[in-house]
Amino acid sequence: MEELKYTEITGKVIGAAREVYKVLGNGFQEEMYRRALAIELPLFDLNYTWKLDQVIYYRNIRLGTQREHFFVEDKVSVEIKTVIKLEDVHLAQALNYLEAYNLEEGLLINFGGESLEFKRLINTKYRPG
Repeated sequence: MEELKYTEITGKVIGAAREVYKVLGNGFQEEMYRRALAIELPLFDLNYTWKLDQVIYYRNIRLGTQREHFFVEDKVSVEIKTVIKLEDVHLAQALNYLEAYNLEEGLLINFGGESLEFKRLINTKYRPG
């Protein structure tokens, strides 16, 4: 298994997500958790950016754009879900985003269950440079 490089960043993101979950609980749409996490991250000394209309390529051909996406410290992708339980399809989607954006690590965070659920992800196809 690959070694996680950004554990300090992902640990802080998870801490921020726990705070959001503690306040909001479950039952809201993804956008509400995204907005709350955007408020919480700076309190954990983390910078974030929104990538709107991220371009996706296939064999160097532009397929189109992907909806907004959350990046922390320009190193970690954060995918937010609000489902009862994370399933393999959610994991595959988050891994696809890591590959499409060529990022090494990401987090898949689910606010929809009875407790906060998260998965740390590594892009095994990451290309430095």
